[in-house]
Amino acid sequence: MAFPRFCSADGSDPLWDWNTTWYTNNPDFTKCFQNTVLVWVPCFYLWACFPLYFLYLCRHDRGYIQMTHLNKAKTAFGFLLWIVCWADLFYSFWERSQSIYRAPVFLVSPTLLGITMLLATFLIQCERRKGVQSSGVMLTFWLLTLLCAVIVFRSKILHALREGYEIDIFRDATFYIYFILVLIQLILSCFSDQSPLFSETINDPNPCPESGASFLSRITFWWITGLMVQGYKCPLELTDLWSLNPEDTSEQVVPVLVKNWKKECAQSVKQPVKIVYSSKDPANSKRGSKGDLNEEVEALIVKPTQREKEPSLFKVLYKTFGPYFLMSFLFKALHDLMMFAGPEILKLLINFVNDKQAPDWQGYLYTALLFVSACLQTLVLHQYFHICFVSGMRIKTAVIGAIYRKALVITNSARKSSTVGEIVNLMSVDAQRFMDLATYINMIWSAPLQVILALYLLWLNLGPSVLAGVAVMILMVPINAVMAMKTKTYQVAHMKSKDNRIKLMNEILNGIKVLKLYAWELAFKEKVLEIRQEELKVLKKSAYLAAVGTFTWVCTPFLVALSTFAVYVTVDKNNILDAQKAFVSLALFNILRFPLNILPMVISSIVQASVSLKRLRIFLSHEELEPDSIVRKPIKDGGGASVIVKNATFTWSRNDPPTLNGITFTVPEGSLVAVLGQVGCGKSSLLSALLAEMDKIEGHVSIKGSVAYVPQQAWIQNASLKENVLFGRQPQERFYREVIEACALLPDLDILPSGDRTEIGEKGVNLSGGQKQRVSLARAVYCDSDVYLFDDPLSAVDAHVGKHIFEKVIGPQGMLKNKTRILVTHSISYLPQVDVIIVMSDGKISEMGSHQELLDRDGAFAEFLRTYANTEQNMEGGDTNGPAVKEIKQMENGVLITETSEKQLKRQVSNSSSYSTEPMKHGSTADMRKSEAEKDAWKLMEADKAKTGQVKLSVYWDYMKAIGLFISFLSIFLFVSNHVAALASNYWLSLWTDDPVVNGTQQHTDVRLGVYGALGISQGIAVFGYSMTVSIGGILASRRLHLDLLHNVLRSPMSFFERTPSGNLVNRFSKEMDTVDSMIPQIIKMFMGSLFNVIGACIIILLTTPIAAIIIPPLGLIYFFVQRFYVASSRQLKRLESVSRSPVYSHFNETLLGVSVIRAFEEQQRFIQQSDLKVDENQKAYYPSIVANRWLAVRLECVGNCIVLFAALFSVISRHSLSPGLVGLSVSYSLQVTTYLNWLVRMSSEMETNIVAVERLKEYSETEKEAPWDIEETAPPSNWPQQGRVEFRNFSLRYREDLDLVLKHINITIEGGEKVGIVGRTGAGKSSLTLGLFRINESAEGEIVIDGVNIAKIGLHHLRFKITIIPQDPVLFSGALRMNLDPFNQYSDEEIWTSLELAHLKNFVSTLPDKLNHECTEGGENLSVGQRQLVCLARALLRKTKILVLDEATAAVDLETDNLIQSTIRTQFDDCTVLTIAHRLNTILDYTRVIVLDKGEIVECGSPSVLLQKKGIFYNMAKDAGLV
Repeated sequence: MAFPRFCSADGSDPLWDWNTTWYTNNPDFTKCFQNTVLVWVPCFYLWACFPLYFLYLCRHDRGYIQMTHLNKAKTAFGFLLWIVCWADLFYSFWERSQSIYRAPVFLVSPTLLGITMLLATFLIQCERRKGVQSSGVMLTFWLLTLLCAVIVFRSKILHALREGYEIDIFRDATFYIYFILVLIQLILSCFSDQSPLFSETINDPNPCPESGASFLSRITFWWITGLMVQGYKCPLELTDLWSLNPEDTSEQVVPVLVKNWKKECAQSVKQPVKIVYSSKDPANSKRGSKGDLNEEVEALIVKPTQREKEPSLFKVLYKTFGPYFLMSFLFKALHDLMMFAGPEILKLLINFVNDKQAPDWQGYLYTALLFVSACLQTLVLHQYFHICFVSGMRIKTAVIGAIYRKALVITNSARKSSTVGEIVNLMSVDAQRFMDLATYINMIWSAPLQVILALYLLWLNLGPSVLAGVAVMILMVPINAVMAMKTKTYQVAHMKSKDNRIKLMNEILNGIKVLKLYAWELAFKEKVLEIRQEELKVLKKSAYLAAVGTFTWVCTPFLVALSTFAVYVTVDKNNILDAQKAFVSLALFNILRFPLNILPMVISSIVQASVSLKRLRIFLSHEELEPDSIVRKPIKDGGGASVIVKNATFTWSRNDPPTLNGITFTVPEGSLVAVLGQVGCGKSSLLSALLAEMDKIEGHVSIKGSVAYVPQQAWIQNASLKENVLFGRQPQERFYREVIEACALLPDLDILPSGDRTEIGEKGVNLSGGQKQRVSLARAVYCDSDVYLFDDPLSAVDAHVGKHIFEKVIGPQGMLKNKTRILVTHSISYLPQVDVIIVMSDGKISEMGSHQELLDRDGAFAEFLRTYANTEQNMEGGDTNGPAVKEIKQMENGVLITETSEKQLKRQVSNSSSYSTEPMKHGSTADMRKSEAEKDAWKLMEADKAKTGQVKLSVYWDYMKAIGLFISFLSIFLFVSNHVAALASNYWLSLWTDDPVVNGTQQHTDVRLGVYGALGISQGIAVFGYSMTVSIGGILASRRLHLDLLHNVLRSPMSFFERTPSGNLVNRFSKEMDTVDSMIPQIIKMFMGSLFNVIGACIIILLTTPIAAIIIPPLGLIYFFVQRFYVASSRQLKRLESVSRSPVYSHFNETLLGVSVIRAFEEQQRFIQQSDLKVDENQKAYYPSIVANRWLAVRLECVGNCIVLFAALFSVISRHSLSPGLVGLSVSYSLQVTTYLNWLVRMSSEMETNIVAVERLKEYSETEKEAPWDIEETAPPSNWPQQGRVEFRNFSLRYREDLDLVLKHINITIEGGEKVGIVGRTGAGKSSLTLGLFRINESAEGEIVIDGVNIAKIGLHHLRFKITIIPQDPVLFSGALRMNLDPFNQYSDEEIWTSLELAHLKNFVSTLPDKLNHECTEGGENLSVGQRQLVCLARALLRKTKILVLDEATAAVDLETDNLIQSTIRTQFDDCTVLTIAHRLNTILDYTRVIVLDKGEIVECGSPSVLLQKKGIFYNMAKDAGLV
């Protein structure tokens, strides 16, 4: 059946007729077209979508939505529409019965439409059942239907108005009803339904409105407007942010990635040749104990599988995030195709202006088309970006989560290869790289696609001449490629120096105390600057590259245009460059410019991401600990032994020699075992081995029940004291009080400002060493496990507290008397009360047995005991029956608790290791009986503060000054000249195209071409100039800023470091510094570029159509308002995001330090949850900021699209007075405006958010500084102090202005060469004395005079170089051992060896392969604590100053070494003044004088023998220690 017959019975109605549709002043479609195509299009659309959409709905069930009025209305109108359509159908049947035969179309179309309406109604209900609140598919359907109906509607009205036209009343009436119903349906589908039952959003206090937003609100990002308004009114707070969508949270995202990674690893596992020892399970072997020991071990060599590929992380990421990300492909492809609509419509427009006969409506049609295509492009593009950014965010979340989980299980040898700094960098920098890549990766296929399309259209336009342009582009590709490769090598080098710098900074910040005490700041400053110098060299090279890069990509489009036009004009005289050819080509060249510019960026982004991918893959493939190497049995298993170790050999890493050899012992349930031995003989390693922290090479180990562990160096979290003790367990008040009391923490709680709710700083900075150890102990006791491993917890506490703890906790009568306890100790006095003693030497067990057995055996141990038994008298159980017991009960930690005694102590937190605790945020703590509310307010750590409000102009000015004003203004001038040249060249082109055509050729082509080329070349020179100046300026600036920052941080007083979390400082040195180094110069270039481009475009539009002056200012105002409105919220969101980023890293840092404790207590899950929470908090601020970006872009591009609309509209209106060249010029410029406006806002907000980095670097130049390091005028003579006579004259000290005095009016003179011991209970002010001496805290009143020089008058370095301290926590820095002893390289190797010999380290160091160049790891982790202490002693011996201060320096050393140290000090520092703060009283019994401090005052002073006779405080302390 022919088509006309289908439409009308007599075939008089064609489907298409150009005369009615196009060549007329009043266009219309034919009846047949209206009845067929316009009715069928929406139907076909819905049926095409139906199968896919239905599948999607079945897969994604979001819950059930109850019937609402909205839903009822939609359904009802759907049925009405169906009835209306079929009314038409039945009317046709009725007509047939009346023998009026209509064309078949009147039966087919209503039938099809009716069925489609039923389908639509079915879908409405289907969506409701599956929880879809607002649907794009349906909205598009109703919109299509309405558009088609509008055309028919107009046509019907036109026909009705004509004279003598018969009207089909029934069909017209049903059509009008149909039209109104469709309109209503469209309006209804713009609204969103209520949320489904049982959805997460219901119980969420602040759900994200996105899930409930309507489709329209989603594609225009209208749903975030509420937040933007709020942010505009007042700065946003963390509480204003919405919760994350459930699909973006860590608990949804991370497990998927981890699971996929495990699968991938399992597939590509490549096993090295391992020797597996299959030991027979000792539980089954019923042989005698002899047989058990020499267990048969069969070695099986496992066949190595063929070396398979490495596990691919990219594949895993793709598997995890690919499906969602694939949607972006569709959007991107759609957008790319739509981009080319612009130039094509421009072509038609120029033709229209040329053709004076064309009807006006065509011009308006083109204008409308241009506007609509631009708007659609906008919506599609931003959906695409949104998907990319959300994917990027999920990838970052997943990567951080995976790194965190991995960090909890990697082996120690793996930890060595990735330092804390590197792992933190993996989390911050590398995760960020993936995020950036997600937005670019599609360009890999989209850029070539755009290039090919553009070239095809150019070929149609200009013919083969295009090849000239293509040649230029192809020439540029290798240049860009070479630059990308170079950039990669520089990138890697830069990352490496950055890692080193951050690692060093991390250590400097961790060991800042030691740097200050030794006055080593300058040496370390030099080290940092050396690394920084390397880094700047690399940066400089990459800056030059970047300048060349900018030059090539700004000039490429111009060169392409120039060469193409030149070839086109010169090849053939008859080739005329008219407006259409020139400007359509220019528009296409402009489209080309984008993919060509972005490709190098994409390539470098991919390169960076691949470097990061590799780093991440290596980290995630590290060996993991094998917790199964130790058999954990449930406590229910009956049977005696609680710990069984048989013939076990352990090593720290597979390729090192074993640390522990052939260890065999069993520990019966409920017994107390002591482990003794010299420094570095493997005592701590033994405990680590039991915790599965080491690699078990052979043997069998089993432990029954849960384990608690107290490490040698207490690990304290940045949380309240109570949280540190509870450690995630349920609080039980009574038990908690008991634990606190047993661990002697009660008096400390009285001293602490808010009792057990006091926040403890990072690494426990505001607790003394003893307090940290007791908190760590309390944590273990509270945890109530079955097996306890104590790594020398008693060394850091005073003797009487140690005794109290042993009695109350560890000993036979303690809280843990029924548990199995293994205690590493140096203290002999407790040995008689222990069940079994294990003596270790060189990684083997040399002797083992009870105290009595070992004495009877008369081996090395008995010898050792005899030597020391007289120094520390044996405290047999019977010794303390006398009245002393009662006294100990009352005397807790040096505070006599009698009824009358004032409970509140008027002093701040005690301290011995971390000398000061810091300015807290509320006034004096003298009165502790504060209200609860005030108690809470007493916080220590200063969180990273978010600044609010606009970035001040002064910050930009600071940055310009850092660059140098000359360079700044020069670059601005070059920018301006570049853009003037660009405008001029395009204006010249428009004049050229308007040259009249004479005899088929144009005149003066040579002149035109020459000037065009000259303008282009001058443009290139300017571009190169400004890229160079900006890049060099940026480097100068970052050098200056880093220098200032480093200097200011090192000049800050100790109090500053205790108040500021190291995370914040490291953040400044890594993230903010990186921004200043690499981001800001690029952003400045792009910002200036976009700014001038926009201004240029506006100027051109105004020149061609001056009438646009009416429209541009209002649009400018709207633009400006939207931008300000946005920046207010965006800036605050960015700040919140960077503030919530610090805790992620701080928590991570903390975890890495305490990873063995976390594993021992099996708390990994809780820490993973905490980390996830912190990441989610961070993403909560990040997500709105992405959406805000999209919100803004959509709004602004609409403003840009309006400019396009008006430029085209005014050209059409005034087409009779305009030349085609000018129309082409103005419209092609306006087409670019949208892109530039977008860039401009993005760049200006980027500029604001990134310049914040400068603000934050500057922040620290305003904090308080300590006294000057060198004061030349008052510098003491070089040989000062000659005697070493120290006088305290009425000396008082307080930690901060509004706190009470810690030392009160101390008057004492210490003669040169005297040996003075300083003793006192915890918190009596012992350490404060040394703080005063080193001027870590300046005196409140009075003065200290050394050899007649008042120390407050001289420079700090002059003072600190002349006094030496051996601090309580031995701190080493990573680097050679030699650097740790002598950072300034002042001493010869002989002197260093001598000092090592005197410090009893010579034997140890000479066995090391590198001797003095032995690399210490971060924090000296690869030496034992005792060895580190000896290194500190060696430092003191090297400096050999007249005054030596020992701060409990021998706490971590066994008695033998302790004696050696004491004798060294006696002989080597014979003529020096020695001040010792002592916990072990026996070390100071032979000193000339003892000073006893209590509550900051000197209570007793005299020689030890005199004080013992006085029977005062000193006597009591000696009695506690069992010395009298």
